[in-house]
Amino acid sequence: MKQIFLILFLFSLSSAAFCQRIFKITINGSGVTEMITVATDDAVINISPDGNVISYGVEYFSENITNYSRLEKYQGRVDLFGSYDDKSFQGKLKYLGKTPVTYFASYDLENLRGKLKSIGGLMIGYYMQYEDEALRGKVKSIGNNQFTYYSAFDNEALRGKLKSAGITNLNYYSSFDDKAFKGKIKTIGSVLFSYYSSFDTRYAGAMKTGAQFQTINGIIFFVRN
Repeated sequence: MKQIFLILFLFSLSSAAFCQRIFKITINGSGVTEMITVATDDAVINISPDGNVISYGVEYFSENITNYSRLEKYQGRVDLFGSYDDKSFQGKLKYLGKTPVTYFASYDLENLRGKLKSIGGLMIGYYMQYEDEALRGKVKSIGNNQFTYYSAFDNEALRGKLKSAGITNLNYYSSFDDKAFKGKIKTIGSVLFSYYSSFDTRYAGAMKTGAQFQTINGIIFFVRN
């Protein structure tokens, strides 16, 4: 009987861990990653590339309007850290529904203090101060998914931009390309994006091919135009 309860307990822990996952990555019109969205069991948490909570709630996708979604208020449990908690936590999200959120404390390394440490069962890692200057402080991993970025030695239009998310590679137009789309996202996985050139005065820089919402290897990539 004890073995049965132990198995059920371990199963519940593993199930809780899999409730959280990388849901969406948002890239703006300049090719810069704006935020990484982590899904919990019934909500989402939007975090910045340097590991801070931007917003949280329930993401609603319109069935009638293409490429449209909005963040709605979460109606379940929302707990924040209080004034008696570590100063690096105070006022920050503590629980979203059943999902606990933790942060690095005031006694941790200076470049980590106050940053997200975990969302439910997902641990979050960072590039440290001794690493390439274009990478320092950025999210290095969320759970088993690793993030890489273009270094300070890469083309100036690429430096510091997201290079891979898990098994998905990202490429960008370089500074040698047309000024209307240099630095913009070029490929995500096998999906190609193209843009109107500076000679197309009416639409210069606007997306020509490649849908704004792409689901690749289980992650939604949202490319703002």
